[in-house]
Amino acid sequence: MDEKNMRMILLYDIYQGLLTEKQRYMMDLYYQQDFSLAEIAETLLVSRQAVYDHLKRTEIILEKYEDNMKLLEKHFQQQVIIKNIEKKIKNCELKNAGTELSDFFDELKELLKQL
Repeated sequence: MDEKNMRMILLYDIYQGLLTEKQRYMMDLYYQQDFSLAEIAETLLVSRQAVYDHLKRTEIILEKYEDNMKLLEKHFQQQVIIKNIEKKIKNCELKNAGTELSDFFDELKELLKQL
């Protein structure tokens, strides 16, 4: 799967609640269920070009939502922060092998998993 498609899937996952039912349906068929434009057109009894245009407009809408709210960007930033915290915990665990510290680090790891 290419980077653009992966981005659209992520944006769709985040912002799908802001789309119309028709936009959600087409995006789901195309990106989640891997239907071709022709298959979607046949399902909806419209032209392939109409499906293409509708998907492109929806992609633009999703990008505008991301430009305004930056939820996907924030998600990626949080993932970097989590990885950095995990590295720091691992380094501290290697230096401090005490039982209390070990329990503390285990609790921190569990909390990070919940994010």
